[in-house]
Amino acid sequence: MDIITQDIPETVTSISQAAELTGLTEDTIRYYERIGLLPYADRKPNGHRHYSKDQILGIRFLLRLKATGMTLEEMRHYLELTHQGDGTLSERYTLLEAHNDKIAREIAKLQETQDVIRYKLRHFRELAENPNTDAYDCEAPGSSGQ
Repeated sequence: MDIITQDIPETVTSISQAAELTGLTEDTIRYYERIGLLPYADRKPNGHRHYSKDQILGIRFLLRLKATGMTLEEMRHYLELTHQGDGTLSERYTLLEAHNDKIAREIAKLQETQDVIRYKLRHFRELAENPNTDAYDCEAPGSSGQ
């Protein structure tokens, strides 16, 4: 059992348990079902929802896509392709590859920003230890300041 699936039972017996396992609210799960982002959950004889382990893993994957900037519409398109079967593997691959490239660009931007912040922290620490009112440089050497 791997770390991604270790805390998910084979059957999730309620929407509240699904919410707990995914980090979504019950209302958000219902909303995502209503807009077609999630398939409607299976129902027990009493009408209550229950989810399979695969459904919970699917929700978690969608949350990862959302957390990395994929829109609900893009996620819905991805799911539509998934439901169409193996004939769409190439298109799904292309879609995820483009999203992965976008994530890589965002990470690079964040890394640049973190480098500037680290420089500023070192600079402020140096000023605190050796005050020099002539040194007002706030950008890292070689940065454009943007």
